[in-house]
Amino acid sequence: MSEHALGARGALAPSEPLQARLPRLNLSQYRRFISPLVLVLLWQAASMAGLIAPRTLAAPSTILASAWELVLSGELPRHLLVSLGRVASGLAIGVTTGAALALVAGLSRLGEEVVDAPMQMLRTLPFLALVPLFILWFGIGETPKIALVALGSAFPVYLTLFAGIRGVDPKLMEAGRVFGLDRRGLVRHVVLPAALPSGLVGLRYALGSAWLSLVIAEQINATAGIGFLINDARDFLRTDVIVVGLLVYALLGLSADALVRGFERRALAWRPSLVKG
Repeated sequence: MSEHALGARGALAPSEPLQARLPRLNLSQYRRFISPLVLVLLWQAASMAGLIAPRTLAAPSTILASAWELVLSGELPRHLLVSLGRVASGLAIGVTTGAALALVAGLSRLGEEVVDAPMQMLRTLPFLALVPLFILWFGIGETPKIALVALGSAFPVYLTLFAGIRGVDPKLMEAGRVFGLDRRGLVRHVVLPAALPSGLVGLRYALGSAWLSLVIAEQINATAGIGFLINDARDFLRTDVIVVGLLVYALLGLSADALVRGFERRALAWRPSLVKG
């Protein structure tokens, strides 16, 4: 056989099996969606069989059609933008305040004595009991809505970050002092990185609390927002629109949590994990 023929065969032969070059479809990552899908199918079947009245709970197909109509009419995006603006403003204020107070209380005994007792008292107050006071103080505009979201998101960050700061291993502090770090250097290079995992857990809780607070806040004379959409649908017994609003809340919470978890994986790549993959 000539050298030319051998070269042609070598060029035609794949360097590696075709299956190894094709991207593999990892079905295991979709396993968590199986049980919700089964529940939705059972719900649809029960609605079609007449076991669930539309006035009690609309069928998934009806909810999907209503959601599509709200999107096409522009009503859902408009209310969604209003709710996102309220959550973003309140969350920024709440997380900043909670983190600052956690640093004050966590880094000194005096700070703990001054800050911790009022925070523990405030966090046990029910939200609904604060609504009348917030209306008296801030009126019925946007301010009380943002204030409620900020209040709801501040406590998770405060509690978890405070615990993270106080849980820093004293051996790490001692090692930092051996390397010549002063108090500011210890806080920056030892305390804050060690407390970051707890702070990120608090941020995830804060995101959930922010959306829960928004549900209450948007009942205060709201003329726009997902909460207003739900309340308006309640007056007309539109369970399909109510479920659409609830699903929007759930998807927003899930998306925000996934965003924080993605940031957590990058920021804490140095930390060994019990579960691989």
